[in-house]
Amino acid sequence: MKLVLASASPARLATLRRAGVEPEVVVSGVDETGVEAASAGELAGELARLKAEAVAGTLADDALVLGCDSLLELDGQVLGKPGSSEVAASRWREMRGRSGVLHTGHALIDTVSTRRAERVVSTVVHFADVDDAEIDSYAATGEPVAVAGGFTIDGLGGWFVTGVEGDPHNVVGLSLPALREMLHELGLTLADIGYPAPR
Repeated sequence: MKLVLASASPARLATLRRAGVEPEVVVSGVDETGVEAASAGELAGELARLKAEAVAGTLADDALVLGCDSLLELDGQVLGKPGSSEVAASRWREMRGRSGVLHTGHALIDTVSTRRAERVVSTVVHFADVDDAEIDSYAATGEPVAVAGGFTIDGLGGWFVTGVEGDPHNVVGLSLPALREMLHELGLTLADIGYPAPR
């Protein structure tokens, strides 16, 4: 079946491609403002579900639609995308030398059977005790502006993450083991989504 990634995230797309799957990308356009939940993990799961449903409702072809959303939780506070270099720098001054939990919601919808599987995967992330100059230099690159929590581990921010507890792919925005389990829940396998893609 065709796998449709309901996300504009280049990191999620790259993760799937490196793992031998070539999805089609259809951006959901879901307005995330105003969506509420009881916890950061539940909010990530709800946003993933909304994205998958929005895209599934537009497709005429048979497909598996994967929606994802990531949020960082620090001291109970939910941190999404900073939106500006100034906010990213301010966040890093709070995060440095500490640990947060990156929650990624996953929602998979089979448009043929209408069956669905959902998971929220949480990974603890340990941040380096970076100095102000390093923070300002990183924020100025623009990379942390548009990513959950204002950091990456697979890009320029990798210098400042000292370790993770859990699935590192989840920190990039998509847990491959969770997606495999979700496929099995729907009676499917990796082969059904084209794994491994020809090199």
